Parts: sequence; structure tokens; C-alpha cells
Amino acid sequence: MKPRIAVLATGGTIAGSGQAGKDTGYKSGVISAESLISSVPALAEIADIQTIQVCNINSDDITDKIWIELANTINCMAQDDSVTGFVVTHGTDTLEETAYFLNLTVKTEKPVVVTGAMRPATSNAPDGPRNLYQAVEAAASDANRGKGVLVAFAGRLFPAREAVKRHTAALDAVASCAGGEAGCGSRKHTTSTEFDVSGLKALPKVPVLYFAVDADPALVKYAAAHSDGLVIAGAGAGEFSQAWRSALERCKVPVVVSSRTGCGPVLQETMVCPNAVAAGTLQPAKAAVLLRLALTRTRDTEELIRIFAKC
Repeated sequence: MKPRIAVLATGGTIAGSGQAGKDTGYKSGVISAESLISSVPALAEIADIQTIQVCNINSDDITDKIWIELANTINCMAQDDSVTGFVVTHGTDTLEETAYFLNLTVKTEKPVVVTGAMRPATSNAPDGPRNLYQAVEAAASDANRGKGVLVAFAGRLFPAREAVKRHTAALDAVASCAGGEAGCGSRKHTTSTEFDVSGLKALPKVPVLYFAVDADPALVKYAAAHSDGLVIAGAGAGEFSQAWRSALERCKVPVVVSSRTGCGPVLQETMVCPNAVAAGTLQPAKAAVLLRLALTRTRDTEELIRIFAKC
């Protein structure tokens, strides 16, 4: 029997439609999950596909409620022994955040693979069909069990924690900052994390503040007053001005410091703000994902440091 793969569709460019032959000016999230699958006949040769249309939107409109629905749907379906693995189709703009959220919240060792596209389905040379085929193939493989959530893109397979969108238009825009392909290393994921979203309706609010020359520290004060926690995209290895440091030291919400550089670690021992948590190698958007989940468990700084060192 062929493996059974559940495809959970959320929209994005892979489901986009526009003027025939053009790569721009299209609308994301138009084509249904069933139509996506039928556009790649070769899928029928490698798997039996079940489609679930979770939503059909531009990925900039993804919300925490959709994240929770995705995780809970996968966790429920994973109890079915006849389901081999899962594919999530997604817009590339926020694909890395969704993939990392699922990496922390799905409770199965069955393969979960996220994919998308840089060109709409109506392009002369759409990349969605190739990416979708690769994702289904990866989700059907026993070799990917227990590796955490993976991202399939442009012929490569990345761990969700490392996958980032690093270009606005290139076909291989989604890649790995660390350069590694599929594997999970020593970081906690899926069944080994402490996060449970089954009873949640929403996540704590955590904005990302980007530091730059002359950035107004009043932004820190305002964001802290309207949020449950903050992530700072600092310069270099997590640096910011004295004015920002003073504002952050007065914050009454947890603060995590990442780097705006895109690659490299922010270390706890070099924190310029004593009450802040280092994001490690997590980029700002992913640091916000982890902090939102961590805040469902604790607000204690030492506990947050532990969580960021493990996940």
C-alpha cells in the first residue's frame, strides 16, 4: 500500500493565481488544496493524499489561532495509524515562523513537512509543483521520522529551526542560515518539548522591536505597556544604545534579545541588559515564536533562559 499523506493547505503563492505567464501581480491563496494536488499527477504514484483546507490566505495574514488549529489538527490526525505523514502548504513570507511553531508544538514522530513557492500556479514555470512533490516524498519517508518539522524547498530539506526566507524573489529564497540540511541536532522539538496548545485559544502578545541608530526608546516603553513580552532585534551580537538599555531595564515584561544580522549567536554571558534573555541563534521572528510559547509556561527569567538554551 502507498503511504497516506495529509496535506494541510493554508494558501500563499503556491496557491496563487494571476495573469497567465506572469510571476508578479497575482493574488495569493486562490487555488484550493484539491486543485493543487490534481496539478501534480505524479503525486498519485507515490502516495494517497488527503487534503484539508485550513485556510486560503496570504501568509502575512496568518494568526496564532491558525497556528493552534494546524498543530491540533496534526496532533489529532497523527493518532490514526493509517496516516504516514503530513505536508503543510504555506506562503513563504512567514513560512519559517509557522514551521518553527509546529516544530515546538506537534506531538508526533511522523514526518511533518512545510513547503511553499515563489511563483504562482499561473506562472509559465511555477516552482510549486516541484516543491509540493518533494514535500510529499519527504513526508512519506520513514527516514524522516523523529527529525522534527522539516521545510522542503528548491530541492533541499531543512530543519524548521534553521529555515529562513533570505531573498525576496529567488527560487531558492527559503534556505538555512546555518547551512545545514535535514536533522535536528540536540535541540528539543515535537514530542520532547514542554509546550501543549491543545487547550489554548490564543498566544501571549510579543512584538519584535528593531534597533537602529537614533531608535526612540519610547518605542520600548510603549510596546512593553501593550505586550506580554518583547523581542529586540539588536545590532551586531544583540547590542543597542544606552537609552534603549535604560528603557529595557525598566520593563516589567520578559525581554529576549536577538540579532538583526541574520546569522550568528547572541550569548547570555554577553547580555548588556541584565534582565534580558539571549535568543542564541534564533532570528528575531523565531525568538518571538518561542517566547510566546514559553510565556504560556513561565515568566521567570531563569526558566526562560533554560527554555531558550534547549529549544
